[in-house]
Formats: sequence, C-alpha cells, structure tokens
Amino acid sequence: MSETQELTGALANLKSAMAVAAETSQKTPVYEAKRDVLGRAYATGRRKDAIARVWIKPGKGEVVVNGCPVVKYFARPVLRMLISQPFLVSDRSNQFDVICTVKGGGLSGQAGAVRHGISRALTYYEPELRNVLKTSGFLTRDSRTVERKKYGRAKARRSFQFSKR
Repeated sequence: MSETQELTGALANLKSAMAVAAETSQKTPVYEAKRDVLGRAYATGRRKDAIARVWIKPGKGEVVVNGCPVVKYFARPVLRMLISQPFLVSDRSNQFDVICTVKGGGLSGQAGAVRHGISRALTYYEPELRNVLKTSGFLTRDSRTVERKKYGRAKARRSFQFSKR
C-alpha cells in the first residue's frame, strides 16, 4: 500500500515539474505599449553616423523630417521608399503621422536611421507588430560604420605611396 502511495506521490511531483517546465519553455515575453501623455510613441533609430529621434501618432500618414515634408527632405524616391517600408510590412500605411529629427551622416544613413526609429516606435505603439518587423529585419541596428583613420596611413588602411628615390 505504501509503495503505491509513493508512486502516486512521485507521479504527481513529476506532473507538476513537467507543467512548470512546459510553462517556462513556451512562455513568450509580453510587451506593453509605451506612449506619452499625448498618445505618441517615441524611439531612437541609428544607422552609420546618423541618429534619428522619431515620434509616431495616429494620423493621415504625414511624415515630417527636421521641420520639412519628407518629399522635400528626402528628394530621392529610393530613400522615401526605405522610410515607408515598416508601414507597408505591418499594413499600417497612412495610419500614423511621423515627426522626426535627424542629425549626422549623409542622406542614406539618415533614411536608414529614420526607418529603424519608425520600426522601433511602431513596436512601442503596438507590441503585436514586433514579430512582423523583427522577421523583416527592421528592428536590427545596422552597426556598420566608417573605420577610423590610423596614424602612418593615408586613410584607414591605405599606405602612403612608396617612393624609391
């Protein structure tokens, strides 16, 4: 009799341990929406030497960069397409207004920084979009930057020209 009680007790312990293990292994982190008092989500995006501060709020899809409309600031269509990619992937085009300030780098780096900032701000506004944006690669910061110049070199790696005489 005591042997069966021990077995049932051990079985109960095993079942509870398996339930705890299954619960912890399949537990995905739950993210909460982060919005300020005005209902905006804020994020910082970075690419090369450019840093973008991005605020998104519900609206008609207007994008303002450093006080200028996006069509005027990013004149090339490729750069505007780069900025709109997070909205297209998440099916949120023309649903959010974007206000951002960008510093540093060139136009291409600034467009990449704005895209990174918009993606992060979207995840703060709607945490359910995180998986879609993550699989598309918009939440990963592209860490490639210009290599610094070393002393004794003409540029970062190029040597001075050799002179025989």
